[in-house]
Amino acid sequence: MVASKETQLYRHDVDKLSVSEKEGLLKSYLPQNQPTNTKPLKSQPIRHFCKVQLHFLAFALMHTLFSLYIRFRQAYHILLDRIFAVLYYHHRAPELIKQDIQALTRIPQHLTVILELKEEEQGFVGLEKLLDDVAEISAWCAGAGIPMLSVYERTGALKDHLQRTHRAIASKLHAYFGRQVPSLEIQAPHVQSFLNGEDLGQSPSSAGHLSILLLSAEDGRSTLVDLTKTLTEMSQRNKLSAEDISLDLIDAEISESVMTEPDLLILFGPYIQLQGYPPWQIRLTEIYHSQDNNGVGYQVFLRALHNFAKAQMKFGR
Repeated sequence: MVASKETQLYRHDVDKLSVSEKEGLLKSYLPQNQPTNTKPLKSQPIRHFCKVQLHFLAFALMHTLFSLYIRFRQAYHILLDRIFAVLYYHHRAPELIKQDIQALTRIPQHLTVILELKEEEQGFVGLEKLLDDVAEISAWCAGAGIPMLSVYERTGALKDHLQRTHRAIASKLHAYFGRQVPSLEIQAPHVQSFLNGEDLGQSPSSAGHLSILLLSAEDGRSTLVDLTKTLTEMSQRNKLSAEDISLDLIDAEISESVMTEPDLLILFGPYIQLQGYPPWQIRLTEIYHSQDNNGVGYQVFLRALHNFAKAQMKFGR
């Protein structure tokens, strides 16, 4: 009842006000410079059409310039590869490979590469091409004096054909080195190593030794997960205290079960894709990638070694 009486008194007071007084009360709540007579906006189809066409023109111009840049960059890299192929080619001669790297101040002791068995190339032909790439890189490493090579292939096709891989590499080494073939050892995590240096009929010590490690996706993150589970179970059973778990322990366990840290990683694909490569082992690894490259080539291998020799390793405290 009180509210209704106050409302009636308020309305009664308002009715006594003049029109100008009512406008004065509302004026402070209105926006500034409010036009008194507003006309409805007319549609402007010509302006809208011009704006749309301008946006299309800007997009087409940007797309054209970027396409030209990509084409020129690809042509430059193709020309550069052809020049390197003429100036530097191994001719399957280890002496020429040593000559190409004799000016380098250092070479990696552990080289790793990432190769890919594409879905459209799976089968006998794709596997043969993959084996040939692995054999070529192995021969280059042996000629350059690199004692350790690890090859990562995501699906594990190389690990499934360990002896076949060994035969392909041994045949390629014979083509490069003739009778003085270095001893060859192929191994994979959790798989017995395959050593066949003496079976080649040569002295392993006279031409050096080459160790090849085959890796797949199961040797990457899953290894870290398995190690974490193992350390957790040992800690719960009081076989290992939490204070004993350190980076050095993890590094030692992973290095023993998978591999040590490589010095140089070469990517032969057109994009920087690690494809599930073991992450722990490449914390301090120098990674080399050649733009617009699409395939294994000696020029990329040689440029990677030159880039590694000039790289500066800076380690934090």
